Amino acid sequence: MKRTIVLMLAALGLTGCFGEENSDLKAWMKEQSDGLRGKVEPLPEVKPYTPFTYDGFSLVDPFRPSKMEVAKRSNNSGLAPNMNRPREVLENYDLEKLRMVGTLQQGKVIQALIRAPDGNLYRVKPGSYMGQNFGMVTGISEAEVKLKEIVEDSGGDWVERETALTLDDAEQKK
Repeated sequence: MKRTIVLMLAALGLTGCFGEENSDLKAWMKEQSDGLRGKVEPLPEVKPYTPFTYDGFSLVDPFRPSKMEVAKRSNNSGLAPNMNRPREVLENYDLEKLRMVGTLQQGKVIQALIRAPDGNLYRVKPGSYMGQNFGMVTGISEAEVKLKEIVEDSGGDWVERETALTLDDAEQKK
C-alpha cells in the first residue's frame, strides 16, 4: 500500500515536468541553431621525417682532459709551481678569505699579521706562501702584502699574476 502511494506521487510529480512552460525557450534555441552548420578544417599535410646524421664524431671532444694534457706538454715557458715543496698553513685558504690585520718589525725584517677564517693569526714574511694559487709573498708594507701567484690559463699554460692583500678597513681605523 505504501509502495503504491509513493509510486503515484512520483508519477504525479513527473507529469508537471512535461508542460509547455519552457516552450518559448525551446523555440528560441531552435531559431538560433537553424543557420548553424559545423565546418571542420582539413588536417595539415604531414611532412615525412628525414633523419639527421651527426658527423661530429671525428671532431675533438672539448670535454676530454687529453686536450688539456697536450697543451700542458707544449708549455715552453718553463714556469710552473713547485709541487714538491711542503705546503704552508695559509695555502689551505682562498686569498679572499684571508685578512691582513697588522705588521710587526724586528730589526730590518718586516712581517705581516694575517687572520685566517678559523680565527688564528699567522706571521708571513717575504718568501712565505699563502692562498690556493701558489702565491708567494714578494713584499710587505704598512698597508699591504704583495704576492706573485702562479695560475693556469685557459690554454693550460702557467702564468704569473701579481696581487695584493690590503690592510683590513676595521684595523686601519684603530
